Parts: sequence; C-alpha cells; structure tokens
Amino acid sequence: MKIESKLQTISHPLFEKHKVAVSIKRDDAIHPVISGNKWRKLKFNLHYAKSHHYAGVLSFGGSFSNHIHALAFSCQQQGLKCIGIIRGEKEYASNFTLSMAQQWGMELHFVDRKTYRLRENKDYLAELQQAYPDYLIVPEGGSNELALTGVGEIITELNLQGQFDTLLTPVGSGGTLAGLIQADNNQHNLLGISVLKQDGYLNEQVNELLVDSSNYSNWKIMSQFHCGGYAKFSEEDIKKIQNFNQQTGFTFEPVYSGKMILALMNLIEQHYFPKGHRIVLLHTGGLQGIGGLIERGLLDAEDWLIPTFQ
Repeated sequence: MKIESKLQTISHPLFEKHKVAVSIKRDDAIHPVISGNKWRKLKFNLHYAKSHHYAGVLSFGGSFSNHIHALAFSCQQQGLKCIGIIRGEKEYASNFTLSMAQQWGMELHFVDRKTYRLRENKDYLAELQQAYPDYLIVPEGGSNELALTGVGEIITELNLQGQFDTLLTPVGSGGTLAGLIQADNNQHNLLGISVLKQDGYLNEQVNELLVDSSNYSNWKIMSQFHCGGYAKFSEEDIKKIQNFNQQTGFTFEPVYSGKMILALMNLIEQHYFPKGHRIVLLHTGGLQGIGGLIERGLLDAEDWLIPTFQ
C-alpha cells in the first residue's frame, strides 16, 4: 500500500497574530481505516512477519486501542492471523473498537491489569512465544526497531514537500518520535507532546529505541500538556479543540492529536516560536477513538462526526 500523505497549510488568527507558519502532515488521511502513525509502525512489522513465514501477529492494547484497531484490519488485508492481548474484561468485546477488530478476524484474549503490566517482561513474552511459536510478537503501540523505519518515511516525504523548522508530534509510547529522530538526523527541531503523565519515562523509551541516542540532540519531549493523564481532558479542553477544528476545517481528537493542538496554541501564546518560524504538525490519526469516547459518554455525539469503517 502506498502511504504518502499530503502537507497542507493551516490558517488560524493566532498564527497570523504571532507571524508563524503552520502546516499539517496529513497522516490521518493515509487510509480510511489504518490511518496515521499506527500504519507507519505496522508496515515493516507485517512485511517482516510475511517474509519470515509467520502465521500471524500477536500484540497488546487497551479496549479502545488505535493500535489494535489498525493491526486487526492490516493483518486481514495481508492474509495474516492476529491475536490481541487486551487489558480489560470480556464484556468490552462488543465495544466500538473491538467489535470491528473481531469482524476483521482478530482473536481477543482479555487479561487483568496485573497480567497486562507484564507485556514487556521477558519471561512473560517467552511464555507467549512458546504458546504461539508461529506468531510475531509486536509491542504495545507497535513501537520497535521495525517501526522506526516506517515512521522515518515521514521525514523523507517532508523533505520533498517543503521546508520547515520544527515538527510537532503527540507522544504515547515513543516509537513515532524515535523514528522521526533517527530519520531526521539533526536536520530540524523535533518536539514531542506527551499525552500521558510521565517523569522521564518516555525519554527513556525513545533512548532505548534509538541505536545510539547520543548522536541526536535535536529533540525534546514536553510533559506539561497531558491534561491530567492519558485519555483525560476537561470540558474546557474539549471546547478549545472543537473551536480549533471548526476554525481550521481539520479534525483533531482529544486523546492524542488534540493535546498537541492545545500545546501548540499555548506555546505560540508564550512566544515560544520566533516570528517567521515554520511549524509542521504530524497528525497521527486515531480518529476511530472518537467513536469509543462517544460510546462511553465522554464526548457528545452531536458535536463530533462518528467514524464508520467497512
């Protein structure tokens, strides 16, 4: 599948007032189902699975996971089996995200939080590999060495699409930012916006994914814009994101991309970027998550377009 995405200019009164140029890298528009960074990270994992004759892929995620959603569809398209180790109870199987994952052939295994915390434990992973020897095990969120290559293609595309000074991206597991850092090789400023509370955790994750992190000095993760923690946000946050969506004509959801938008607005108001600065926002997709947020009553269906997937 060809996965190149467009670079589009965004207009907003705040940008004009502070004389900064902002564009959006439309990874949300790569594909109607497997959009954004999830496909970027899965691309070479699935290629590896097929070229090494694995029967399927096993990975981890929450009950509304963008990664699980994308993995299920991608494996179906590639003729691979897939297993999702899901944090939560079996009754979640009929929710917005997991009902589609099952429709696309994913086998769901529900585990409690204690077991789910073992998802990076070597002994636990060895047990899973022994139980499913013909499955490639991919980390939560798809963040591994193979993922970095796929994400790196974003930089290759951007270098052909125009010039910029700073690239912003939301950060959840560190894989996307690590792939950008590796491919960019100190050409631009890379600014990650953490979507969860963390005290250096994501920095450690990024450094572990990079072959030699000491070679890269052009990146930073900002941790003050998490809005209370992962998947948390206030009514005021929602209103700001909705207003931005209406003013620009683009859709950003409140778990990942919306927090990047809130951070951007805040930073511009603080004069963080000098006049004339050229900023690119990486839209990492995840719009399927809107359906789950509406289902849980966290968003009003009247204010958001519920995504549909066939």
